[in-house]
Amino acid sequence: MAVSSIKNSIESSFEQTNSIELGLNARSKLKEIGLSSRRLKSTSNLCLRASGKYRKAIGYTLDDIKGISPDLCIHRIHLEDESKSSIEPQRRLNPNLKEVVKKEILKLLDAGIIYPISDSTWISPVHCVPKKGGITVIKNDKEELIPTRTIVGHRMCIDYRKLNSASRKDHFPLPFIDQMLERLANHPFYCFLDGYSGFFQIPIHPNDQEKTTFTCPYGTFAYRRMPFGLCNAPATFQRCMTSIFSDLIEEMVEVFMDDFSVYGASFSSCLSNLCRVLQRCEETNLVLNWEKCHFMVREGIVLGHKISEKGIELDRAKVDVMLQLPVPKTVKDIRSFLGHAGFYRRFIKDFSKIARPLTRLLCKETDFEFDEECHKSWTLLKDALVSAPIVQAPNWDHPFEIMCDASDYAVGAVLGQKIDKKLNVIYYASKTMDDAQCKYATTEKELLAIVFAFEKFRSYIVGSKVIVHTDHAALRHIFAKKIQSQDFSDGSFCFKSLI
Repeated sequence: MAVSSIKNSIESSFEQTNSIELGLNARSKLKEIGLSSRRLKSTSNLCLRASGKYRKAIGYTLDDIKGISPDLCIHRIHLEDESKSSIEPQRRLNPNLKEVVKKEILKLLDAGIIYPISDSTWISPVHCVPKKGGITVIKNDKEELIPTRTIVGHRMCIDYRKLNSASRKDHFPLPFIDQMLERLANHPFYCFLDGYSGFFQIPIHPNDQEKTTFTCPYGTFAYRRMPFGLCNAPATFQRCMTSIFSDLIEEMVEVFMDDFSVYGASFSSCLSNLCRVLQRCEETNLVLNWEKCHFMVREGIVLGHKISEKGIELDRAKVDVMLQLPVPKTVKDIRSFLGHAGFYRRFIKDFSKIARPLTRLLCKETDFEFDEECHKSWTLLKDALVSAPIVQAPNWDHPFEIMCDASDYAVGAVLGQKIDKKLNVIYYASKTMDDAQCKYATTEKELLAIVFAFEKFRSYIVGSKVIVHTDHAALRHIFAKKIQSQDFSDGSFCFKSLI
């Protein structure tokens, strides 16, 4: 619906309490744009009215969830042939955890998500797990800094491991994170929406509901809606969301599970796209969580990355936590640090080369000795995270440029594009060599770097013009003669298949 029609046709039909809450939230969230007070007021009112028009798509409590129609999506639990049912006993809970289970059971019963059941061939036990906050750094008794996660409470879960082991797996794919981020980047306005208890909006087929039965001190219950813990629940949910927004995905919205990112080339187009998404939610009974939605903002955090008109950046909050981490003292600490830093390796040039002293500590039968070289590597990685550049999404109308290089034990490559005589970095990639590759001659190592780059960036460069930069002049003549080394016959084919 066009913005002008929203202004003319929307009536103020909210109850007073809802109007106050919606207006306050809208104004507080719209301050993120940095508009003047007059523009902020008109923007807030416009966003308020747009949300009010599709108020059935907004939820505040579990009771607001109507459930997606079974004709559109329904969860099935198909068992493997010759699988045997499992009936497990309930587990002991202390009074504090029993209170957590009791509150959750009453909440789900009131919302109609579960119901009591007396007989079932599948019964799984309830298990309470701690709710953990983000990583924080605290001092121990010896005044040493140690990383930890604060426990903010407990949540009730169902241990469906035996049911999952007997279930036939659904392999519906999730979107590639990097490609989704590239489609989102470089837009001036965004709306970030969040599904309200997304899994609970998907119905379970009546024939499969009894398989979800769980036991607790208050009886046995089964789910009418899809619970967390089922192995195929993420695949079912992603399939459902893809079906609902199939004609809008990659045009105005990106969907990753219950996170929906709406974008537009201008304020009016973003608002118009938001209205189309809200209308689709209303038509399919998909309910969004107002408290977690952000409307008409300039930037936002999506899957651990900051998206804005500038491009794709690191989530600085995560980096700040990593900077406070103490020096690793165990293999587990090394693995944890490399895992967090490796999540952002796209932003770090020569990541594998820098991290090599640390990765060697992960090898079997290697004594843990965090020496000066390891400390230097650890420091360089943290510095690289702080100074990480803003990477750009590819412009498919321009040729790609690849810069390759090789060292004694690693190869690296940079994918970029020159736009207005400025090189925009798209992706940093690197890889350590194995023992055999470390023995290659210099020319072979440089060629190996190019082969690695073509394989790594294949999804970008297929069908596009590519310019390769290398500091090894001998490679210019590598295709002028037949390559004799069997090791690079596949590399030659790799190049020729892309020409």
